[in-house]
Amino acid sequence: MSGLLVSVRSAQEALVALEGGAAIIDVKEPSRGALGRAEDAVIRAIVRAVANRRPVSAAMGEWVDGSSSIPDCGLTYVKWGLAQCQRKTEWRQLLNESAKPGPQRVLVAYADWQCAAAPSVDEVFCVAAQHPGSVLLVDTHCKEANNVVRKERPTLLDWLPCEWVVNLCERAREAHVKVALAGSLGAAEIEELLPALPDWFAVRGAVCDGADRQAGVQIERVRQLVKLLTRAD
Repeated sequence: MSGLLVSVRSAQEALVALEGGAAIIDVKEPSRGALGRAEDAVIRAIVRAVANRRPVSAAMGEWVDGSSSIPDCGLTYVKWGLAQCQRKTEWRQLLNESAKPGPQRVLVAYADWQCAAAPSVDEVFCVAAQHPGSVLLVDTHCKEANNVVRKERPTLLDWLPCEWVVNLCERAREAHVKVALAGSLGAAEIEELLPALPDWFAVRGAVCDGADRQAGVQIERVRQLVKLLTRAD
């Protein structure tokens, strides 16, 4: 069964997500972008609140911003976005860092990589596939509504066909790479993507009040998505 990763911005939200059944608690500051980094004090407070009951991951911002320092507080995973890295090669060394003590580095592929000037999803996957046991997050960089008529945020499925994502997850399993699917996913998108069998579905807005990623995490919304994943098992 796929687990649910819930991105939170405070210790209080972390406890709500934990009680709702989240498999991974992820620390992120949504006002700072797709992989907005929270203050180190917030990251530490969330790790303390979770108290080893679930793995905790944290967004570290975009790689080009140079925020490479990692708080020493017991994180399981850390990840950087690869926007503006399309013509750079340094990001390919990220997984080599996983051999060092500390949290595991996650490779992030943006489905809207052209808009983000990031490496393509296939390019990032190929690097992950060279490191069995690695983790790949497929996300979207643009989180703002861009449809004048519907005024909705683009989701992962606006950029990548479901069949393509299913195939990617199949290739990842063959390469022993774990996959998290994100990108403004709601219940409808998650249900469509269930055949992909990713290790995790990663959400923020879908579990927030009014589906607003800037609002607070709601326990019932977390429970509903966990129930959806449980029924699919």
